[in-house]
Amino acid sequence: MKMTSKTQEYETSRTPIVYALITCALLLVCAGCKEDTKAKSDKKGFQIDKDYQRGPLTVHVRADKTKMTIAETLQLELEAAIEAGFEVQMPKVDKVLENFGIVDWENLGDKLDANNNKVTRYRYRLEPFLSGTFPIPAFTFEFHDVNNPEKNKYELTTEPVDIEVTSLLGEQRDKLVIADIENVVQMFKKRSFWWLWALGIGSIVTAGTAVWVYLRRKRQAELIRIFKPAHEIAYERLQALVKEDLIKKGKIKEFYEQISDILRHYIEHRFNLRAPEKTTEEFLIELATADIPGAADKKDLGEFLKHCDLVKFAKYNPAAEQIQKTFDLVKNFIEKTKSDEKKIDVTDADTGHLVETGSK
Repeated sequence: MKMTSKTQEYETSRTPIVYALITCALLLVCAGCKEDTKAKSDKKGFQIDKDYQRGPLTVHVRADKTKMTIAETLQLELEAAIEAGFEVQMPKVDKVLENFGIVDWENLGDKLDANNNKVTRYRYRLEPFLSGTFPIPAFTFEFHDVNNPEKNKYELTTEPVDIEVTSLLGEQRDKLVIADIENVVQMFKKRSFWWLWALGIGSIVTAGTAVWVYLRRKRQAELIRIFKPAHEIAYERLQALVKEDLIKKGKIKEFYEQISDILRHYIEHRFNLRAPEKTTEEFLIELATADIPGAADKKDLGEFLKHCDLVKFAKYNPAAEQIQKTFDLVKNFIEKTKSDEKKIDVTDADTGHLVETGSK
């Protein structure tokens, strides 16, 4: 009776411990089942699940749909399981995507599977650019031996996966007709007063032109004509030539050019003989029949012009006596032939310019 009671006590004390162990075991099993169920349920959400293997590496490429509208997004998952002693480098998806854009992505972290392989998962949410059939491109996973990462490098490349992207218009796309614009509303235009500006500017221009014409006519009416005899114009030019003092400056050629020009213009003004435009030979021929008093004067003029040509064109260097004789010849000829009967209109002439250059 005593043995039986001790046995019963031992059995009674052991029962709670057994129950506790059983409960813990059930909880662990349930937790494992729940985690495995969750992983399986995640994978069941993908319509595409392709696996690739090379050596110690196993890769899964998953997509949640094979057909989608252009307004939807595609969920892409890349999973790499690598054996112990190796490391894997996940591909850079953004570098190879062409027809899809990345809306969002996340690293689901690393874990160990039942075979003690390291599992890495990346998940991406993609959006299409256009409607049509476009491939998710091939991805390249690189892996190497941990103990010798530089030499033993390997690659695993997946295959492209086609995704069909449909338009939101569906079958009605070909029948799409863009309706014309209806009920066009005329926009209010701000009133423009450009014509007032044009009228004002035109009035100013007209008034300015009228004033200018009036002043010009008034000046012409008040203008007094000025007339001078040919010998006075010639004397003024001779005086200006003396003031230039070209002989002392060594400008003999310039002196002869100017004094020859003075004489030729005087003859033109006094005797209506077109002397400035003619060569010496042409002038001497016309001089022979010209109405110039005194045959001796004509002879002196011919010698004077020939002497000037020697200095101007043959580089003849005359003596001081010859230069003085030349100047006196011109002065005396003007003095002997001067007349007040015929005068030259010098109203609009620049006297200084005439004296300097010999222009009419």
